[in-house]
Amino acid sequence: MANFNGQTAVITGGAQGIGLATAKRFIEDGCKVMIWDVDEKMGLEAADELNCHFLKVDQTDNNLVEEATEKTIKLMKKIDILVCSAGIAGPTFSTWDYPIEEWSKVFNVNVNGVFYCNKHVVKTMRNNGYGRIINIASIAGKEGNPNASAYSASKAAVIALTKSLGKETADHDIAVNCITPATAKTRILDQVSQEFIDYMISKIPRNRFVKVEEIASLITFLASKENSFTTAGVFDISGGRATY
Repeated sequence: MANFNGQTAVITGGAQGIGLATAKRFIEDGCKVMIWDVDEKMGLEAADELNCHFLKVDQTDNNLVEEATEKTIKLMKKIDILVCSAGIAGPTFSTWDYPIEEWSKVFNVNVNGVFYCNKHVVKTMRNNGYGRIINIASIAGKEGNPNASAYSASKAAVIALTKSLGKETADHDIAVNCITPATAKTRILDQVSQEFIDYMISKIPRNRFVKVEEIASLITFLASKENSFTTAGVFDISGGRATY
């Protein structure tokens, strides 16, 4: 169990799925949590259930992310940990048929949104001389899933962003890492076909989806003070699927 007493965390997409499981784990370990989510209803319900804070944030808007960062610091005094869990899968199409507007939507959420959150929160971490950032990428960002080129490419971008920022902040006690999970049973699967879901399971040697609680356990270590050396890293949690 990590000791997060006296620490504060922002978790994007914290109203459901991986983000919600991480919020629960952090709070159990003594952390004060602020959930950022675009879904106000689910965000308020999660905050009420967990007895934590919530802000409605559309992370595709740079100005709104900057405002949310300022509001969070005003309320919680500091941000020690950032977990970027908010993301979308987008529809499944072959690359040559992929709708331009859907491609842009996936990149706005999964890449631009993560960039805006990292950009503004890391500034306060640099000022404080401490921070832990965990970006949620995907095994798709390393291997590329057929008929999911937008999602795969966006998660590859998250990996590269993480590596760049981790190297830029290595002269501080700031660790920036990402994880590349296999598919988890979350609402993101509502956006894809059953055929695609069956394909995803077939690629995992453990022959099941990863549990969000298992992902939260890995995130908890990466967010802890114990993770004092590793930065700009990519951590697999793929049930044996990853080949590198």
